[in-house]
Amino acid sequence: MPAVTDEHIEQVRALVAAIPAGRVATYGDIAAAAGLSSPRTVGWIMRTDSADLPWHRVINASGRPARHLRARQLELLHAEGILSVDGRIPLQQHRYAFPRRLQYQPDQGSSAGQTRKRGRRRTRVQRMDG
Repeated sequence: MPAVTDEHIEQVRALVAAIPAGRVATYGDIAAAAGLSSPRTVGWIMRTDSADLPWHRVINASGRPARHLRARQLELLHAEGILSVDGRIPLQQHRYAFPRRLQYQPDQGSSAGQTRKRGRRRTRVQRMDG
């Protein structure tokens, strides 16, 4: 798994917090919106830092809740009006589309240089012309 920065954690937390009641998102949806390479990274972040978030609104790509939390997750979703069909949430009805303003926007750099991430810091690399 690639290194997870504080920025990644805060981005995932913000995205999960933005999922409204009555909607769900997949780990992959959140990974894509956060600019992460893997839904597993989102799962790891959620496992370690999501107790104060609406974690129950995050499900896997097949629409199934986490196995170890299935009963509780389906109960919480049901309370929000989301009904499962054979243990799956119908994504076509309940999937949340993150607004563009919440999605990760990679730095485009400038003609003077480009931004490169290194660990938890950002460094500016100057291009030398001539």
